[in-house]
Amino acid sequence: MPLLSVTNIRKAYGTRVILEGVSMSLEAGERIGLVGRNGQGKSTLLRIMGGVDRPDQGEVALAKGRRAGYLHQDPKLDPDETLRGAAEGAFAELHELHRRLNALYDAMGDADGPAMDRLLMQQADLEKGIEALGGYAIDHKVDAALHGVGFEDAQFPIKVAKLSGGQKGRLALARLLLEEPDILLLDEPTNHLDIRARLWLEDFLRNEFKGAVVIVSHDRRLLDHVVTRIVEVEHARLIDYPGNYAKFRELREYRRLTQLREFEKQQTRFKQEEEFIRKYKAGQRAKQAQGRLSRLDREKEGALERPMDIGEMRLNLPPAPRSGDMVVSARGLSKQYTNEEGLRKVLFNDLDLSITRGERWAILGPNGAGKTTLVRTLLGEVKPDAGTSRLGASLRVGYFTQEHSHLPMDMPIFRYLQRIVQDENQGKEMSEQQARDLAGAFLFSGGEQERPLGELSGGERSRAVLAGLLASAKNLLILDEPTNHLDIPSAERLEEVLSSEGGYEGTLILITHDRALMDAVCDRLIVLDGAGNAEIFTGNYSEWERKRSERERSKNAEEDAKRAERERQEKARRAAEEAKAAADRAKAAQKQAPKSNADAVWVTLKGRRHRLDRITVQEIEALIEEHETRIRAIDALLADPTVWKDPAKGNALTVERDGHAAALEPLEMEWGRRAEVG
Repeated sequence: MPLLSVTNIRKAYGTRVILEGVSMSLEAGERIGLVGRNGQGKSTLLRIMGGVDRPDQGEVALAKGRRAGYLHQDPKLDPDETLRGAAEGAFAELHELHRRLNALYDAMGDADGPAMDRLLMQQADLEKGIEALGGYAIDHKVDAALHGVGFEDAQFPIKVAKLSGGQKGRLALARLLLEEPDILLLDEPTNHLDIRARLWLEDFLRNEFKGAVVIVSHDRRLLDHVVTRIVEVEHARLIDYPGNYAKFRELREYRRLTQLREFEKQQTRFKQEEEFIRKYKAGQRAKQAQGRLSRLDREKEGALERPMDIGEMRLNLPPAPRSGDMVVSARGLSKQYTNEEGLRKVLFNDLDLSITRGERWAILGPNGAGKTTLVRTLLGEVKPDAGTSRLGASLRVGYFTQEHSHLPMDMPIFRYLQRIVQDENQGKEMSEQQARDLAGAFLFSGGEQERPLGELSGGERSRAVLAGLLASAKNLLILDEPTNHLDIPSAERLEEVLSSEGGYEGTLILITHDRALMDAVCDRLIVLDGAGNAEIFTGNYSEWERKRSERERSKNAEEDAKRAERERQEKARRAAEEAKAAADRAKAAQKQAPKSNADAVWVTLKGRRHRLDRITVQEIEALIEEHETRIRAIDALLADPTVWKDPAKGNALTVERDGHAAALEPLEMEWGRRAEVG
């Protein structure tokens, strides 16, 4: 039986149908990625599965006793709670069980007989529930989840009200993961996560979380590393593909090529039928032509649709003017600032950098590491604390930022593109058709091109701005998180344009957490670690990640070796201490043992000292029995754990035993000697 199923779901907003008759089931342990163009209904389907939205038609069934957790884009959090307290709220049910258990203990103080038996049964049930929900070891889970999504210990006491929108999103993700529902429904979980946090999330979903997962994400690497099934939302329907995202692309391409061939064959047949109808509609075969027209009309009602993305226009970028060989040069560049806690935070220190014409650089690092500040310092918009930065000659800089408030919100997309290209290239005209072609190359269909910018979503607006920027003949492009709000097809289109085969020949500086984009277009990295250090790396992201992983493994192996050496030294130290203690005990025993001199061994017999060689065998045997009896008695005492509650008593008995053992040795030797002689 599936954990969750949706059957014959229909959902429309006004006259626009988003989902029509879709069905889907989720089995235990499945990892599903929902993909498709923005606006196709991915998030709508996820909200319906999570019970956040209701379908117009159809049913949603959640298996009895199972819980589904949905990641809200606008989480409801108590503004007066601390960051850590809000995360620990995931264990509210556990805390309630602890409260009830404590109340139960209070009640046991006055209970007896049958009442006590009932309370003991309730205690067993509560303790079983507490154990199932994590018992008492939850603190490390809370800390691990918060660290995983990018928070530091110093941020734990911050009130939720003081968190940014991105921080609240990361907190909501951590809390949901801590709740450990049977099903995770994640809508863009990597929003606001840096690369390290994305790697942690991938590992958590792949290796730690045991439930089922449905993910809507534009992070292709996350989908490649986590999901085992892709469901594409297209034309209000669902299309199922086995495998991860890379396998999906392969299968979808084959499927759409097959669909295109079928579509073109159908269109060819329609044209042939229309030609026959035109030719014979007024002649002797008019009746036959009329019959074919009726049949053609019926066939067109159920005609195949042209597959999406097939035959989309490709962008021919206008050539940018040639820049100088040196594009950006920095020497000894340093920058720091005072954070909210009043502490000085170093972003980068004594950084040397040289970027030459045509190079493709990516800047990566944790949130708050100073990536955008570095770019603005290189451009001269921010003054460094130390060092110098210089731009090369003949540069035309295009800078994509996250802020688009300057746009003419009432202007249609194609008009905006027409105007921006003409403004950026004085004396160059762009026709309406060229502007529409440009919009089409960035996945705006004919009808969408008429929409004003103010009506676009964040991702659509970013796509329009990128289209205008890339068509404006810039020889230095600086793109700050360009794929943040783009769906996967749009990100792939941007990747095509920026790649060496895509036509852009200028210099690129890219700030991004999109690992697939970095791998596709960048071969040099500036890696900021958030502690003021910067690493310059020649190679793409995957190569750097392999090197980082090797360094991490080497570091861990070194730490393991050091820890093993410390443990070895500690064992050796304890062994030396124990040996010394044993030697001390032996010396003490010797003091209590019979005295000896060079000529004889002396023993105490009936309160008087005698030479060992002058007493009888029977007297030697009596002394041996006396010492052995006492040794057995001491051994019995030392075997009692309560004796060692008083360490002094235990040590005294040990010393006494050593003394008797030392006294026993010469007696046994003398007894043996006489036995041999006799």
